[in-house]
Amino acid sequence: MFWLLLISIGIIVFAVFGLPGLRRLVITGTVFALFRKIQPAMSQTEKDAIEAGTVWWEGELFSGKPQWEKLLAYPQPKLTPAEQSFLDNECAELCRLTNDWEVTQVHHDLSPAAWQFIKDKGFLGMIIPRQYGGLEFSAYAHSQIVQKLSSRSSAAAVSVMVPNSLGPAELLLRYGTEAQKDHYLPRLAKGLELPAFALTNPHAGSDAAAIPDTGIVCMGEWQGRQVLGMRVTWEKRYITLGPVCTILGLAFHLHDPDHLLGEIEDIGITCALVPSNHPGVHIGRRHWPLNAVFQNGPNSGEEVFMPLDWIIGGPAMAGHGWRMVMECLAAGRAISLPSTSTGIAKLAVRATGGYARVRSQFNLAIGKFEGIEEALTRMGGNTYLMDAARMMTAGAVDLGEHPSVASAIVKYHVTERARGVVNDAMDILGGKGICLGPSNFMGRAYQQIPIAITVEGANILTRSLIIFGQGAIRCHPYVLREMQATQHADAKAGLRAFDAALVGHIGFAIGNALRAVWLGLTGSHLVSVPANVAPETKRYYQQLTRFSSAFAFLSDVSMLVLGGGLKRREKLSARLGDILSQMYLASATLKRYQDEGCQAADAPLMHWAIWDAMFKAQNAFEGVLANFPNKFAAWLLARIIFPLGRPYVVPADALGHEVAKCLITPSATRDRLTDGMYLPHSGAEAGEDAVGLVELALAATLAAESAEAKLRAAMKKVGAGDTAMNERERLHLAQQSGVLTTAEAALVTHRYDLRDKVIRVDDFPSDFSVATHD
Repeated sequence: MFWLLLISIGIIVFAVFGLPGLRRLVITGTVFALFRKIQPAMSQTEKDAIEAGTVWWEGELFSGKPQWEKLLAYPQPKLTPAEQSFLDNECAELCRLTNDWEVTQVHHDLSPAAWQFIKDKGFLGMIIPRQYGGLEFSAYAHSQIVQKLSSRSSAAAVSVMVPNSLGPAELLLRYGTEAQKDHYLPRLAKGLELPAFALTNPHAGSDAAAIPDTGIVCMGEWQGRQVLGMRVTWEKRYITLGPVCTILGLAFHLHDPDHLLGEIEDIGITCALVPSNHPGVHIGRRHWPLNAVFQNGPNSGEEVFMPLDWIIGGPAMAGHGWRMVMECLAAGRAISLPSTSTGIAKLAVRATGGYARVRSQFNLAIGKFEGIEEALTRMGGNTYLMDAARMMTAGAVDLGEHPSVASAIVKYHVTERARGVVNDAMDILGGKGICLGPSNFMGRAYQQIPIAITVEGANILTRSLIIFGQGAIRCHPYVLREMQATQHADAKAGLRAFDAALVGHIGFAIGNALRAVWLGLTGSHLVSVPANVAPETKRYYQQLTRFSSAFAFLSDVSMLVLGGGLKRREKLSARLGDILSQMYLASATLKRYQDEGCQAADAPLMHWAIWDAMFKAQNAFEGVLANFPNKFAAWLLARIIFPLGRPYVVPADALGHEVAKCLITPSATRDRLTDGMYLPHSGAEAGEDAVGLVELALAATLAAESAEAKLRAAMKKVGAGDTAMNERERLHLAQQSGVLTTAEAALVTHRYDLRDKVIRVDDFPSDFSVATHD
């Protein structure tokens, strides 16, 4: 009887899944009809948001079995000779022209000389092709330049970054008419036009697709004659370069109530280029975002008539603005904020690490105290990982990708880790960090770090709604196909597509469940990895494969159990996004280590970064399971994902010690970790610059280390180490008594002089703030 039942079940399963026609009749047809009934129709705006951009490495991580050979085959980003020359010369010169204290406290803007240099040297046209007079730099070069500027001044970085990311130039390059390109691109490249892009409305911040700014298609007078155009009313705020722009990219919702363009009345979001001096355009005053002095402010207009030809791409692109913005944002977001945040992190690591070696307490460099070591460890490991993610994602853009999900991942996680790096730096610097002045290299960064958290998609929204919400649809190999099939106008064609996708989806889910159990039981030791990877990284590739399978299965179960409700379960969605994100960041770290030749001296940074990412991914798994609404499903999932317990713990203290040493000791590793930031030239410039002084003082500290050790030992032996004698007097006594040679005493004196300059805190007249604002 048992065998008869088993054979009967086998025949039924074969009939259903082996015979497509019967399967569609018995199973998938019913499911298809239900989905068509309950799934709401997607608006064109929703479709544009979901389908914008491309799927890249994040899709492999969603597959359950990432192809590591593919990751390692992606070319390592490189600068061309022209790009390297520009970075070393023009970019370095702009940094030299930009004293951040003067920018923020004196000019409240870039100096006129700096602005002119930006325009003359083509900084505003880095992405514009040479045929239009631009520099035609790669995305990686763009990233390197923004990173370097960010390590010097946020005003310089943002003023250069914005015109080269989400702005009129990018939109024109991708969607503009030939006439628009020929007119505007040469002027933008030469700095004759200064662009801004106006998207955010006070009543539609993060929900930008719901902007209430409107345009009505109508006839109107333009240049003495009646033409078809639109009357646009808008109110915008937070517009970077808005107060000084000459050309305004404007997003608004276009309507055609009189059907002058066709049958469609609600045309949709549209982007136009509007001269800022056009009648009716009101450029408001400036905002003051946390003492960052890059130009930013509101603008508005009421029933401003403009020709249809001002639509980017011409009238044919009316209503396509949201997709245009989303696709440009996918590329721009992959470069801009990851680059600024990494530049700030490198500044913090280099300067604070040096300071921690120069500054001593209890006759010991503060960087050698375990409490300080812990903060330095986080700073070093996070910066190594941030830079890896920045480089890999910028490289993807150069490969022709517009990775919408990956760009959201790096935007959120690189800016958040930068916030952690800066906070740790401030804790180490103590009182010096909180007193602003020319010698404070961290205060303005600390003030302004929330700006990166907020713009181009607020981080809370990015984590809770976008990374997994969009990732589950775009990166999953079947979900988008199933959704598109249920929306198909031809029901029969839709059923066939849905049937193929659903069967593939079921096989995909079962395969990942079985793989997750097997990899959990075997500790993933049997996973094959590329032969050329460094032996010390093999286990990471194996464990990431295990996590990928578990994540893919957990995602499918979550979507099955919660359905559309998963979108409203933002905490669960955020944790699922965290798993995907941490796997992406760990992948980028592995690729960086491999691309850079598996430098043994850099291994502590790599190990700490990956352990931290994997531990965070594991915690995110636990967060989903602990809060899963179906407790039986949660119990079963936990046994599938972690059959033998959790594999990761926090990175070891001994590993952290090795990371911290990299930050306080000059070495090739320290140079690679902070490569690309601006360092003042030696000589007078370095001696007058806060970061340059730290570099000089660090070198002097190491040079005097053995002499200082002799001094301490001698003073302790003769009982001259008491507080009645200051260090300069003790040094003089040691030289007189022959404990130190003249040369050794000179080394210690030089070290004392530079140290005193480094630890100095600025002070000002009592009426300082009044005088500077008169």
